[in-house]
Amino acid sequence: MAKKKSNKDRGGSGSGASATATGSSTTATGNSSNISKSASAIPSSTAEDQQQLPSSAERPVPPPTAVTTTSQINARPHLEAAVAANGMKRAFSISALAQTTIPMWVQTFVMISLIFGGCCSNVFALEAIVKEEPHSGHLITFAQFVVVAVEGFYYHFDRKSPTLLKPNQIPIFRWFGQIVLFFAVSVLNNYAFGFNISVPVHIILRSGGSMTTMLIGYLYGKRYSRVQVISVLVLSVGIVISAFGDAKAKSKTASSTSQFVAGLSIIFIAQVLSAFMGLYVEHTYAKYGSNWREGLFYTHAMALVLFIPFTRSIISQFNTLLHSAPLPIPLALPLTIHIPRQLFFLVLNSLTQYLCIRGVNVLGAVSSALTVTIVLNIRKLVSLMLSVWLFGNDLHVQVLVGAAVVFGGAFVYGLEGQRLSKERKAAAARETARKAVEAAREKEKEKEGGKGGAQSSAPAAAVGGKGGKKAQ
Repeated sequence: MAKKKSNKDRGGSGSGASATATGSSTTATGNSSNISKSASAIPSSTAEDQQQLPSSAERPVPPPTAVTTTSQINARPHLEAAVAANGMKRAFSISALAQTTIPMWVQTFVMISLIFGGCCSNVFALEAIVKEEPHSGHLITFAQFVVVAVEGFYYHFDRKSPTLLKPNQIPIFRWFGQIVLFFAVSVLNNYAFGFNISVPVHIILRSGGSMTTMLIGYLYGKRYSRVQVISVLVLSVGIVISAFGDAKAKSKTASSTSQFVAGLSIIFIAQVLSAFMGLYVEHTYAKYGSNWREGLFYTHAMALVLFIPFTRSIISQFNTLLHSAPLPIPLALPLTIHIPRQLFFLVLNSLTQYLCIRGVNVLGAVSSALTVTIVLNIRKLVSLMLSVWLFGNDLHVQVLVGAAVVFGGAFVYGLEGQRLSKERKAAAARETARKAVEAAREKEKEKEGGKGGAQSSAPAAAVGGKGGKKAQ
């Protein structure tokens, strides 16, 4: 009996092991068939297990095993979506970069085109007039003011407004000082041509604006670096050299010398007033915001009444230009019209003056008065070269040396100004970062103080509760 019982126990244990092995082999077989059809099937049991298996009547039925299947995940749509999202982010960043940089490039290109294209063409038309009619300065200035005022009125026109003008950003009274200064500077600069001042020398002398701008700015509390001061001194020496060289070439009579000195004095007074005007405009834009279109319109339109004392002179000069030699202008292949030569250059001068002034005002609205002066000095160098080339002006060697010194000093000053501008921007960025760090620290201290107060109030409230219970 004992032997039979032990054999039966062995058979049961073997049966359990075989069931386990069978179940394992079935699961493995299912997995293998799902993973690869070409893989060979795994046998359900080994030979040793077959010998230990009992009969079918005694063999317990194993529980059904769940067939495991391997699900295939198609990651392609997710990867394509991620790539598309990255592409959209990259496109958005490129678009944002373009939106921030392209307008700046366009503005810079427009300013350069207006200043160098408009101003150089203006000087060409101006010299074409004063070569034959040097006393037509009042008419030239008046025509320039009329063209700018008409364009400005068209831009600011508003039929719904009681004044027919758009609401102004800067108070009208603020424009009065600039109007008087701008009118005086414009009239004096053109009036100087009647005192034996040639266009090239006029350009060189007007390049001394950096000297007067720095002097007036110093009186107003501005401070400049040593390199800026030295460059302006060099520039001033170049002006003196040019002036003496031109005076030596023209001092044939005492009257011509006195006229030349009077012309130099007029230009110097105009430069001083221009320096005051530059600082005045800079303060106006700093207080009320930059609006060069508004300034361009009001400084020209409201200044037209100041030409009333010069009415006779303007009419006389216009009649003189009207009777100048005819200039053929071809409109089409078979059609050609003739207009007075000097009148054509007057119209050309007025239109290009508008483009020039517009470019200068755009530059003045985004930069300081001294930067405007340096850019205009470079433009004057280009105009000087064009004047010598197109009109055959024979300049004294001393004038050329002085011109080289003037524009060299202006170039050095421009480099120094750019360096100082970068330093100011870096200092401003550091200051902003410092303030941000201090603000973050203050917030952390406030949070820590709030947590400490809450933790200290909780035990106090508990003590108060116990005391109240005891009192009861």
